[in-house]
Amino acid sequence: MFDRTAAIQQAMELFWDRGYEGTTFDDLIGAMKLSPSSFYHEFGSKERLYREAADYYLNMSTSYLRGFSSHRDTRAAFEALIEEAAAFFTNDASPAGCMISLAGTHLPPHLRSVADYTKSLRKLFEQALARRLRKGVSDGDLPAETNIKELAAYFDTIFRGLAVRARDGASRKQLLAICRVAMRAWPSRPPDSNHKTDHKGRPRGVIS
Repeated sequence: MFDRTAAIQQAMELFWDRGYEGTTFDDLIGAMKLSPSSFYHEFGSKERLYREAADYYLNMSTSYLRGFSSHRDTRAAFEALIEEAAAFFTNDASPAGCMISLAGTHLPPHLRSVADYTKSLRKLFEQALARRLRKGVSDGDLPAETNIKELAAYFDTIFRGLAVRARDGASRKQLLAICRVAMRAWPSRPPDSNHKTDHKGRPRGVIS
């Protein structure tokens, strides 16, 4: 019996590893063990399958990045996000890097819809970062004058850059070193913050 979820996962891994254009129709039907007619009946087109695979990737990858939503402290949440990304991007069980960062970027004009869809997914991620930062300002974790848009764009850029470095062969240890440097851009807490800090004035339990 045809397992549609398993087929989408196989397609996801191909797109993730080879990119949209680098993944051929023959690659897809070969991995899923479908005839051309069965493929079109089930998925309609390569692009529609790509969109389903990208959505599957987002749901799957989100489960690996739990720290972002579980930490009450905003800095700890962002620190967990990029550290967990470093581990996820270098996981030997899957292609290196991030599918959304790498699979649908350099595409010719006739594939503009694929590029735009992938771009929209990256934009959603940046918007999620901005929402968490706004909550941090509201909670008193960040100064009221924090430029939310710029800081969200900064961490999105760090996230995408880690994906490229991982694809180029960087190890988890090397990515974590980049994460430590990236966190130096974190805005100082308000002077009247009630959050617990260590002897250096940093939130307890986080790296600098």
